[in-house]
Amino acid sequence: MDRAAGPLADIRVLDLTRILAGPWCTQMLADFGADVLKVEQPGKGDESRAWGPPFYRHENGERVSSYFCCANRGKRSIALDFSSPADRAELLELARQADVLVENFRPGGLKKWGLDYEAVRAVNPGIVFCSITGYGQTGPYAERAGYDSIMQAVGGMMSVTGEADDRPGGGPQKTGVPVIDLMTGVYAVAGIMIALHHRRRTGQGQWIDISLLDTQATALSTMAAAYFHSGQVQQRTGNEHPTVVPGGVMPCSDGHLMLMVGSDRQFARMCHRLGLPQLAGDARFANNEQRVVHKDVLTPLLREAFAKKPRAHWIEVLSADGVPCGPINDIGEVLQNEHVVARDLVARMTEKDYGEIAVMGNPLHFSLTPPRYRAPPMKLGGAAGRRFRERGQ
Repeated sequence: MDRAAGPLADIRVLDLTRILAGPWCTQMLADFGADVLKVEQPGKGDESRAWGPPFYRHENGERVSSYFCCANRGKRSIALDFSSPADRAELLELARQADVLVENFRPGGLKKWGLDYEAVRAVNPGIVFCSITGYGQTGPYAERAGYDSIMQAVGGMMSVTGEADDRPGGGPQKTGVPVIDLMTGVYAVAGIMIALHHRRRTGQGQWIDISLLDTQATALSTMAAAYFHSGQVQQRTGNEHPTVVPGGVMPCSDGHLMLMVGSDRQFARMCHRLGLPQLAGDARFANNEQRVVHKDVLTPLLREAFAKKPRAHWIEVLSADGVPCGPINDIGEVLQNEHVVARDLVARMTEKDYGEIAVMGNPLHFSLTPPRYRAPPMKLGGAAGRRFRERGQ
């Protein structure tokens, strides 16, 4: 294998996705060498091209949103009109050559054009066909449209995010990052790789049905497990961890830090650093279960101690003792953080008309086959050509 080409260099992906979950999936495949050909609507393309500001702009008036750029590097673009018989025939020919097809139309949306799984399987029985939808291919909500924020509401995320109703600013909240879109994209990559491995062993392609709601419901994880056991519904606790104390935001003299004390040993070390060693010997705080019961007594004592010194002091001394904590950084602070910089997480590419485009790179670090950022986000229907590259190139 040519390591420079990437471990997926022999995989050809036909990308019929828009917005974020689908493009996030296909971008990850492109990072590791797959030939990803993105099919877009002529003249308009992926709707997220216009989701701004901010935009990258060309002097001739052309522009593309930074939103689009975050999920579409390393691909090529081809513009095809599904209402055109000739373009549909061309798309089926591309599907015949592909290993993977990823799409995020509503259930049945491609069938009316003769481009659904059954139609594609007829020309390519080995295709791995991945459908990403809001609610899935089956079930009473299958026909409904779905975005990340809607799934956070329907799937329970917002019910456990935010402050309790009786606190200032209380009420349900969505997360600031579209986590369900991103998680669904990563799950889709995993599903595709599993299906490709199955095909290598058996020669069989298959259809993958993944939805944002399924991903969100599965993400309830520990809270769902607690509900199955106790029947109790988790309530919003703001920044406080529902089952670990202390676990939450602590005010310092110049800002805030996030604290997560996961063991009794860590609690004792923290108390020593705070100058409150007596708390570690107090029966009310002897173990995590007791600290949860008595958190309304313990938390004000800790907050008063933390407020006496600056954030950097506490992070330094607690980290030295193995007590998990960290500053609450804004996005600029994260991207300029010395550790984030050292981890080489930013992908910088140059597009001839828009100049340098910077986006977050891939978080996977391989010793032999690292991700490679071969091309900036492509222009609509650019110089993609009308076919995939030959295998092995």
